Amino acid sequence: MTVASKGKTNFKRRVQEWAEKLDIRVASISIRPMKNKWASCSTNGRLNFDNALLDLQPDLQDYVIVHELLHFRAPNHGKVWKALMMAYLGDYEQHEAALSKIASQSQS
Repeated sequence: MTVASKGKTNFKRRVQEWAEKLDIRVASISIRPMKNKWASCSTNGRLNFDNALLDLQPDLQDYVIVHELLHFRAPNHGKVWKALMMAYLGDYEQHEAALSKIASQSQS
């Protein structure tokens, strides 16, 4: 197993662990290059993650994982979603700011 595939396998395992913790059914998990965002999800349970996440620290990965999974409970970034993020990750806005900074640096 290559380092890259091991990283993907470990990441997918963490997504599954979070899904179980949040009691969310996931149909599929894909890791691939994405140009404009860290992740996306579909209403039928499909999750897509940017492969650049594999190079980030685990707490930032967890932020993106939980962010996407909670969209199965709250489809937008409204009060319910924010309350759930706070409940599961605490001060999640710090992670949000760190990811925004990383994204802006990678685009320059």
